[in-house]
Amino acid sequence: MFTIQQIKAAHAKVKTGADFPVYVQEIKQLGLLRYEYLVKNGQTVYHGANNIQVNSEAIYVEKTISEISSPATVKQIIIDHQQGKTDFLTFCTQAANAGVEKWVVDTQTMLCSYYDLDGNPMVAEPIPDNGY
Repeated sequence: MFTIQQIKAAHAKVKTGADFPVYVQEIKQLGLLRYEYLVKNGQTVYHGANNIQVNSEAIYVEKTISEISSPATVKQIIIDHQQGKTDFLTFCTQAANAGVEKWVVDTQTMLCSYYDLDGNPMVAEPIPDNGY
């Protein structure tokens, strides 16, 4: 089973979106099946085997999520972040402005999926494994 401390230690190694695939591989090895990141306040809900669930605390002041979602804008925001053009907080603010309520990282399918306020999928991004 994983702990919040182990996840935080793995996440501390992420400096840009380019580091994200290595992070996902590390948390997968800890036994994490998926997590949901809530854009409004940065809280994360982690899920493991046997219905294990661990919640983190909110990490920033609550953001307003736009009711108008723009998958095209989300795709560009992701590209910019993966190229290291934005820090994480900027990425979250831009995602909120583009209508992203949450994203779900699934370590089994190796997908990061972004959802709007109505729960509709906006973008599903494959997470490269690069042979890790």
